[in-house]
Amino acid sequence: MTLSVPGIDPDDPAFVYDEMAYFEENCAEYDLDAAADVVVERVERRLGDGRVVSALRWGSEPPRVVLVHGGAQNAHTWDTVALALRPHGVLAVDLPGHGRSSWRADQAYDPVSNAEALAEALPPLIEGPALLVGMSLGGLTAIALAARLPEVARSVLVDITPGVDADKAAAVHAFIAGPQSFPTFGEIYERTVEFNPTRTPESLRRGILHNAHRCEDGSWEWNYDRRPLAEHPEGDAAGVVAGLWEAISESTDPLVLVRGSNSPVVDEADVAELRRRRPDARVVVVDDAGHSVQGDRPLELAALLRDEVAALA
Repeated sequence: MTLSVPGIDPDDPAFVYDEMAYFEENCAEYDLDAAADVVVERVERRLGDGRVVSALRWGSEPPRVVLVHGGAQNAHTWDTVALALRPHGVLAVDLPGHGRSSWRADQAYDPVSNAEALAEALPPLIEGPALLVGMSLGGLTAIALAARLPEVARSVLVDITPGVDADKAAAVHAFIAGPQSFPTFGEIYERTVEFNPTRTPESLRRGILHNAHRCEDGSWEWNYDRRPLAEHPEGDAAGVVAGLWEAISESTDPLVLVRGSNSPVVDEADVAELRRRRPDARVVVVDDAGHSVQGDRPLELAALLRDEVAALA
């Protein structure tokens, strides 16, 4: 390893991970008000088949914003956005197979299967009209979920459309296709830095701690289910994604697409198709952001989401 890991060494046997212990770091990095009085709790909903969907509920008010992360991420990817949205109530969800949500025996983590699980889990956790925000896989899930969840009144897609393909998402897939386990924290950190060169060392350290765990032998493993995506009963995964264009055409709720200016995942052809199907859709480009806009430019994204919350009925 050639890079130095900031902060306390997570390989130290005395190190203990606490998922709620890093919010002050988020606030300090982005000059937000201190997080000493932040209200956040881990909540879970058990599905009919016994699986659990886990989430972070922010604030003391009923959530008006539902955040759905991308593949190989978890609810904590939204921490800075949620802190910037205070005092609005926010629900940041762990997708099935990610974070603290249960893995699926059938390995079906396509957007439609994800949406079916969230449509069952979320209604008791939100009230009234809500803003649904999804990034990457979470954005595709949000497209399928909006029609299944009556509480959704507006949607924001973060750097994703059903036009995504393997070439556009090659860098994302390359990172996910890497090793499952690493001998030391330093090695998992070094690989993460390699694929996220614009992010601060502190934010990447936090992100890994939220998304990996130390094993009994001292090695580190990612938390999410990296097994191959199973075919969806209605067809192959690519077909399921392409079919989401029809869901966009049929939707009537206000829709915003947020693009990262440095990301190849959404191209001009995707934007043209979106506007053909939804002429009223708004497209916003966030400068100096890659695919994970919430990680690269969280305050700019939070400002946009705050405007969307204000527009809720």
